[in-house]
Amino acid sequence: MWARRAGALAWCLAVLTGCAGGGGTPQPAGSASPGPGHVAPPPASRAEITALPADGAQDVPPEGPVRVTVAEGRLVSVRLADAKGTEVAGTVSEDGSAWMPDGLLPLGTAFTLDAVAEDGQGRKAARHTDFSTVARAHTFVAFFTPEDGSTVGVGMPVSLRFSRPIADRAAVEKAVEVTADPPVEVAAHWFGNQRLDLRPQRYWAAGTRVTVALRLKGVQGAPGEFGTQVREVRFTVGRAQVSTVDLDAHTLTVRAGRGGPVVKELKVSGGDPKHTTYRGVLVVSEKYKVTRMNSQTVGMGDEYDIKDVPHAMRLTGSGTFIHGNYWADPEVFGTANTSHGCIGLADVKGGTSKDSPAGWLFEHTIPGDVLEVKASAGDVVPPSNGLNGWNLPWEQWRAGSAAAH
Repeated sequence: MWARRAGALAWCLAVLTGCAGGGGTPQPAGSASPGPGHVAPPPASRAEITALPADGAQDVPPEGPVRVTVAEGRLVSVRLADAKGTEVAGTVSEDGSAWMPDGLLPLGTAFTLDAVAEDGQGRKAARHTDFSTVARAHTFVAFFTPEDGSTVGVGMPVSLRFSRPIADRAAVEKAVEVTADPPVEVAAHWFGNQRLDLRPQRYWAAGTRVTVALRLKGVQGAPGEFGTQVREVRFTVGRAQVSTVDLDAHTLTVRAGRGGPVVKELKVSGGDPKHTTYRGVLVVSEKYKVTRMNSQTVGMGDEYDIKDVPHAMRLTGSGTFIHGNYWADPEVFGTANTSHGCIGLADVKGGTSKDSPAGWLFEHTIPGDVLEVKASAGDVVPPSNGLNGWNLPWEQWRAGSAAAH
């Protein structure tokens, strides 16, 4: 590989001042010999240097194109530097025919590019250009779940939502690292071009400490769009709690871990035959002591509008909750499925009771806790609807990584 030689470059440019791709001009055939005191110019170099961007270019994107190529010769040295003389590292190809910078260029910076090449007879040619990069570019950030410093349940994935669509998903994925103590393999999966989730093969072990390192600053997510974040997010997995909901039996069984000892059994009412509740693994993502539920927000017209639903815990992004219900006949809990798709438990108005079935579950649930919902009817929840990627088998989950392919 050809190294950059600043000293050689300065010497060559002094000799070749005014030249760009050639040496002197040969004498025409038959012309008179130079008179006394004149020196014949050296033969022109056959090396022809091409440099991008063009001399005087402005608003060049950080990714360029910035490159130097040579025909009928090899590069001797290339120097790309800003006005302070700070050089940009670059690499010459093995055959000496091309040079490119090793990374993105900083924004709003003026550069000089000087290249020297030689042909097969050692005759040198030079190229000089000036250009500047664009002052600003579009940026993107990642909004993350869970929150920094939080304590979560064993089913909580790392979920990143990007503020702009990501075209180079592999580059962005490589800039995100999730580590766990105790160690466990964590794999990434893309849901579209603005969401990246990461999780282990099985639920986290209780007490696991997880660190999410975001090294997105300067990473190109799409042409002209760059990340801005450099930060670490840490969260802790709390006690293990996995509940089983049997909608045919109208029961909810709270266990200390998957298959662990029973903590509590509660009576529930799920979705009626026209509005079946999702089956599969559903993860609690949010908690509201009291919230409003309006059927118009979930595409059901004017079927209901309840302004004070107590003890509500979100299970899907599309509007499935497990929540308290004070307006239904208490006899439906444990005997019938009567809701519009949510899972209901008996409660009192106001969300203040900690002793009602819904109040007890609310007090003993944290985001990331798991409900494994079973029923003889109903669709399996889509993995991208909420934090419910556990419904994808491990190999399918890993196949959704962009960096692993």
